[in-house]
Amino acid sequence: MAALPMHVAIIMDGNGRWAKKRHLPRIEGHKAGAQSAKEIVKAAAELGIKYLTLFAFSTENWNRPKTEVDTLMQYLEHYLRSESDELLKNNIRLAVIGQIDRLPESTRQVVLETIERTKSNTGLTVILALSYSGRWEITEAVREIAARVKAGELDPTQITEETIKKHLQTSEWPDPDLLIRTSGEMRISNFFLWQISYTELYVTPVLWPDFRREHFFAALEDFARRERRFGTVSENDY
Repeated sequence: MAALPMHVAIIMDGNGRWAKKRHLPRIEGHKAGAQSAKEIVKAAAELGIKYLTLFAFSTENWNRPKTEVDTLMQYLEHYLRSESDELLKNNIRLAVIGQIDRLPESTRQVVLETIERTKSNTGLTVILALSYSGRWEITEAVREIAARVKAGELDPTQITEETIKKHLQTSEWPDPDLLIRTSGEMRISNFFLWQISYTELYVTPVLWPDFRREHFFAALEDFARRERRFGTVSENDY
């Protein structure tokens, strides 16, 4: 497939609606969504995509019913434990961004163990955004920069976009080339507010639990047809 993006980010939306349409508990939608994540991770690795960020749990999601949050965390633990060998087999590295200190202790331990176990893998890097929000990330970066200025380590006049990027949780990775949002919602939902300045957006009405390899390929094919200008003009415009 031509013109593959190096970094794909996905807002995995629609689990609750998927369950509601089938008269099932919301948590069944999250369970089905885990299967979509498994398939898309495998497809991305096979295609040679270098980075895949999955917006798995936002800071706002903590406001959901405790039973739902607890079950989500249990599913996350089960997913990482069951997929750990597959990640190693397929040379996939796991990374995490967000406030992982807010995760339950058992969940945090499984996350950290999986990160450690896969840290030497050199293929696809899967970045899970857990207890993450774009505003929180930028606020934290500003605090860190302000602390450096106060300590006399940084001259305020020397602060650049690169300075801010270095203080973001995603500093070691390139910005996403493509952002996919499932379920048809036309919003960013407080995700990657800094990083998607020039990211191509792709919105599909498909609910996340129904999102499979063919839908992923359709998004990639759409991306391949686009001309990325980054604020400049095309030669064809002259």
